[in-house]
Amino acid sequence: MSHARTRARECAVQAIYQWQLTANDVATIEKHFLEDHNLKGVDVTYFRELLHGVPSHLHELDDHISPFLDRSLESVDPVERAILRVGTYELEFHLETPYRVVINESVELGKTFGAEDGHKYVNGILDKVAQKLRAVEVKAAAK
Repeated sequence: MSHARTRARECAVQAIYQWQLTANDVATIEKHFLEDHNLKGVDVTYFRELLHGVPSHLHELDDHISPFLDRSLESVDPVERAILRVGTYELEFHLETPYRVVINESVELGKTFGAEDGHKYVNGILDKVAQKLRAVEVKAAAK
């Protein structure tokens, strides 16, 4: 996967994190993000899609994540919650991206932005979400 997409995911997680904490309008967050951050080398189109896609499919995404949590989604660290939501969005709506790439990218985001062992939690949850949403792909990869 391209470095531009990796950077788009990093920006999307930061923007979704901000959206979760402030409940500000997504368009406002996007505007400020585009003005305040250096987006050189970022796939801005992909960033925008993730930023708008997660809130517009929030209940559906949360329904995919929640069965695999050991606590309520609201009590999951906000950074890890943002990463889980972005990763689940990609698993569901970006079938062209292999599930392993989505999980690996999410784990790296967890290492960069999350709590000390947050990446392990993200890995475990998204692995289970992938088994549900990408069952055929996961089964084929296991052979």
